[in-house]
Amino acid sequence: MGLMSFVKSAGAAIFGSDEEEKKIEAEVQAQADAQREKLERLKKARALQMKVEELGLEIENADIRVEGSTVILGGKVADQATAEKISLAIGNINGIEAVDNRLEVENTEPEAQFHTVASGDTLGAIAQKYYGKASKYPVIFEANKPMLKDPDKIYPGQVLRIPPQED
Repeated sequence: MGLMSFVKSAGAAIFGSDEEEKKIEAEVQAQADAQREKLERLKKARALQMKVEELGLEIENADIRVEGSTVILGGKVADQATAEKISLAIGNINGIEAVDNRLEVENTEPEAQFHTVASGDTLGAIAQKYYGKASKYPVIFEANKPMLKDPDKIYPGQVLRIPPQED
């Protein structure tokens, strides 16, 4: 069809009217805000995925979504311990209030208990509470690797994985 020419000053006046401009501006602003929010959620999800990868925790077909302060985990993991560690790794990040773990576990096993560290807690005291022996603190330390690097470096508010006691 090609280029057509028109008289610039003739026709319907939809540009420049205050009411129409405000309506269009509000609509465009809402779309831009929604895109910024979506981008922010995607950036957070990618940062969380990188943290999981950095810890060496593997999720097949990882699907990590962020909705406000809640993270939704999807994908497949080898075992229950890995699923729990991923939840803890993400949940113990500042700004995360809840983790909805929807990970499919290939080899099911009993779920662990969880303990929120209080001021003055030690791994020994926590082991005493759950296992009846403070000397079992290495079990808790190992169950929380790679998130824990040192058994003496836990902090109030941190959630720890307490695996079932072996006979």
